[in-house]
Amino acid sequence: MSMKFLRCKEVPPSTGKRVAIIGAGPAGLGAAGILRCKGHEVVVYDQNPEPGGLVMFGIPITRIPKGPVRKGIQELIDAGVKFVLRTKVDMTGDLGLMDEVVSPAERVKLEDIINEYDAVLIATGTWRTRDMGVPGEDLPWVYPAVEWIVAVHMAKYGYKPWDKVPKLEGRVLVIGGGLTAADAVLMPLTYEEFKGKVKEVVLSYRRTAEYAPMGKREVDNLIAAGAKYWELTQPVEFKEENGKKIVRFVKMRLVQTSAERRPRPVPIEGSEFEEEFDYVLKAVGVLATPPIKDGCCGIKVDPHGTIVTDDNFMTTREGVFAAGDVRHGPSLIGPALKSGMDAAKKIHEYLMSK
Repeated sequence: MSMKFLRCKEVPPSTGKRVAIIGAGPAGLGAAGILRCKGHEVVVYDQNPEPGGLVMFGIPITRIPKGPVRKGIQELIDAGVKFVLRTKVDMTGDLGLMDEVVSPAERVKLEDIINEYDAVLIATGTWRTRDMGVPGEDLPWVYPAVEWIVAVHMAKYGYKPWDKVPKLEGRVLVIGGGLTAADAVLMPLTYEEFKGKVKEVVLSYRRTAEYAPMGKREVDNLIAAGAKYWELTQPVEFKEENGKKIVRFVKMRLVQTSAERRPRPVPIEGSEFEEEFDYVLKAVGVLATPPIKDGCCGIKVDPHGTIVTDDNFMTTREGVFAAGDVRHGPSLIGPALKSGMDAAKKIHEYLMSK
């Protein structure tokens, strides 16, 4: 059974219109399926060595099998969708460690693509881990989780040698309460490549399990898989002392206010403590990664990094649209896929009106 992106049994005659999609994640693939089924020529650009985005490279195989994803992508290829891979579009702002992890071979300017196609959809998602803003987080044994997860899958699928993956062994700390944190805990515990190397995985979250975005059931599953769970704890510093890698924590308490849906974690004065770890994975949120900075190519990007659009998914540049997490911020696969499909319908209306 495939993960369906193509939404028709037969592709209609060509409209003569050409659409470029930047990003081959759920939003981009969903849009490609709709647009191809309308008879448009579709070319998808992506920085990775194969399509799928974070569904392929950012989610463990134990959570989403990759066979059905690849089958759904093959259906798009068989229907005439073209993929231009290992190609980074513009990215006037760098992706930090992710640039090194992915290492695209080619680079093209977004402006050139806009001028070549009748319409362009930007669906570049969220490919960068949010910084914590605490001392020592740039130490070489403190890794951003999304970038580490992608590096592991690049090696697991044979695109990178394992010696290029940031090392993980001994006692590992994962920070966060979302699904990325859950994946960062699960992979060292379940992937064969880490067996015998990783001795313990500790999950630190500043709230209690009932308020974790991953859900209490997922927390319980991680504990059942062998993880330790430290709730109401917040790392505030990473440092090295006498050859040891030290994480300084503060304990938290929850304060409920009428203006907030979840109670706010507040540090408990005098509760600091320190623990030794070998490696740390930060999973404290992800950032939207548009291919351009605000104003480039006539496209407005808001302070959160998401691309500004109207109700028709069109950006401030005519003929250029945006969908998925780069438009609405971090989400799950379903909303991103739907966003891409909805945007494709608006793109079709735009093309047919010209």
